[in-house]
Amino acid sequence: MTDPDLNLLIALDVLLAEGSVAGAARRLGLSTSAMSRTLGRLRATTGDALLVRAGRNMVLTPFAAEIRARTQNAVHEARAILRPPASALDLSTLDRTFTLRTNEGFIEVFGAELIAAAAAIAPLVQLRFTPKPEKNTRYLREGLIDLEVGVSGDMGPEIRLQALYRDRFVAVVRKGHPLEQKACVRAADYAAFGHVVVSRHERVTGPVDDALAALGLVRHIAAVVPSFPAAIAVAQASALIALVPGTFLLRQPGLHGNPGDARLFAFALPVNTREITVSLMWHPRSEADPAHRWLRQLVLSVCRQKVPY
Repeated sequence: MTDPDLNLLIALDVLLAEGSVAGAARRLGLSTSAMSRTLGRLRATTGDALLVRAGRNMVLTPFAAEIRARTQNAVHEARAILRPPASALDLSTLDRTFTLRTNEGFIEVFGAELIAAAAAIAPLVQLRFTPKPEKNTRYLREGLIDLEVGVSGDMGPEIRLQALYRDRFVAVVRKGHPLEQKACVRAADYAAFGHVVVSRHERVTGPVDDALAALGLVRHIAAVVPSFPAAIAVAQASALIALVPGTFLLRQPGLHGNPGDARLFAFALPVNTREITVSLMWHPRSEADPAHRWLRQLVLSVCRQKVPY
């Protein structure tokens, strides 16, 4: 019996992840025609069409959808077997790029310290931060990133989690705002001004609005922006109130230093909202990888130094 070409397994994994011959070709550095020929070989080997035309796009066959996770796990397991054992890891010579999917607030607060800490131990390591416009497990599942940072939500039972720190949303206004003069900002005071909120989705209301509604109050959301830096910029130049995570303000001048240098005034929300837990997330295939384990511990250490859990 002739053994199958195991190189086809890698091509199959990429094809099933991309759902596109052209996309798979880009990831593997092949021409589209070469990838089409590889798909033909895979069809002959598996006895299934794998990808079929649906209008202008291609979709997975039921068999392809069924084996996608198994294929991915098989490829990652094979790669793990061929990696050097833990005893061979030398961080001083480790030459590797780690991709972290985070929001811009995490980079502003922890990025510089994390980069410096990594460089001090592993000078050849590169940390690549990519944006996080939405929650999506595919980046971890398909090996497109090494780590994700954020509120876990429904990431699926296979994703590993490590709590990094707890956070709570706070209100921010420009220096000299009328609310700065109040010794205690009440819910009615808070609702009396316009608000700028951060949202990348259609929904712009949340727990704060629910808590206000329980008091018979409604706030006016005057603007919706895609990031916390944008929300702070709008608040600095207007009378609007921004809603941001408390840890995000660790990098704002004056708020935790000389009050005379502050351009912002932050205060606790006048309604009760739950704390949020920001976690580190990774796929189980990286669990035993010594370099990956080192990076996970480094991220945890840097976060805990600035925000004790």
